[in-house]
Amino acid sequence: MDPAQNFEAHAASSAGDEVIAPLPRITLQAFCETPAIAAAMQTATTDRRMEKTHSRVQMGGPAAAVEAFRSAPTPNVIVLETVSDGATLVGHLDALAQSCDAGTKVVVIGHVNDVQLYRDLIRRGVSDYLIAPLEPLDILRTLSELYVAPGARNLGRIVAVMGAKGGVGASTVAHNVAWAMARNLDLSTVIVDLDIAFGTAGLDFNQDPPQGIAEAVFAPERLDANMLDRLLSRCSDNLALLAAPAMLDRTLDLQEEAFEQLFDLLRASVPCVVLDVPHLWSGWVRRCLIGADEVVIVAGPELASLRNAKNLIDLARASRPNDSPPRLVLNQVGLPKRPEIDAGEFAKALGVEVLVAIPFDAQVFGTAANNGQMVAEVQAGGKINEAFIHVASTLTGRGEARRGKRSLLEPLVAKLKRRKA
Repeated sequence: MDPAQNFEAHAASSAGDEVIAPLPRITLQAFCETPAIAAAMQTATTDRRMEKTHSRVQMGGPAAAVEAFRSAPTPNVIVLETVSDGATLVGHLDALAQSCDAGTKVVVIGHVNDVQLYRDLIRRGVSDYLIAPLEPLDILRTLSELYVAPGARNLGRIVAVMGAKGGVGASTVAHNVAWAMARNLDLSTVIVDLDIAFGTAGLDFNQDPPQGIAEAVFAPERLDANMLDRLLSRCSDNLALLAAPAMLDRTLDLQEEAFEQLFDLLRASVPCVVLDVPHLWSGWVRRCLIGADEVVIVAGPELASLRNAKNLIDLARASRPNDSPPRLVLNQVGLPKRPEIDAGEFAKALGVEVLVAIPFDAQVFGTAANNGQMVAEVQAGGKINEAFIHVASTLTGRGEARRGKRSLLEPLVAKLKRRKA
């Protein structure tokens, strides 16, 4: 791309719902000159995607950066805001270059839309030039792209599905939504059963793989892309499963970051990752929810689900201010003889819309569960399956389901299919 075109693309960019990859473990210092950019930068540093980053935001602009690093080592990333003219900025950058460590990346935030200045900065090794005003997501996107390899394909989207209460059918929703992503939207998808002791994904997909998520979690020193490939079990052309052993031979006193390496590998391998999150509360469960790109809360139309869903939504809003709010799915609606809270009242109490209300159908769900099938395999044209397709389309940003077309096979699923053919 021509530098001028790249410059204009950044100048016109706005926050979207695209996947922004978490930053690696780096150090970052920002030197700002205006309160607005300092505030946006500070907000960005508290975002979930910068959890591993050690950041510091201060005032003073490029001049302060030059002084700060005369005798101190430079961090991995320096962000400079400037309100001065181009010649002054270039002078500060030349002075900063004298003390910059090899590998330090520099991002400049300016207030002048000047293509020639942009080109001069790129020639001097500046990684990017952004035009104020900026939102926190603009900053996050740019910082994340510094660590995405040139030419790398789009990063995968992680969707966490959790029940507001035990027994509301969150696993059933997660599995059927993953199936819809793979089958109806033609997206390579991996479903991860995080309920290591009692997970049902293997039963629901009629799979009994000898290995699965336990091997990935309890032997993290061995986990890499090749090992992950061996652990996946194929459910359909575009759908693979990382199954839970569903055994009680070990307890789940896991560290908060237990799944971090696994999720990074999955995000880099397939477009869609659906996490079937068990209904329990621990450090690692909280981290899974907060770190996901999309959160789906499955609730029943009754009071306990309402209370718990509110707690989860409040937590997500506080911990994920730069993300879309959790999606609410009402499940088992219309259970015979059960008094229920109306969907409209349920949504009003929580301050979020109900994405779908899935009707209770004992025959359809019971047949699917007992046969190790998805609802689409039992009743393809029903309203229940349409609800799952709608959820999948919303979570992936695709309004229309596509049929009959094949996407490029993703590495892990493709290898798995070749090996089992």
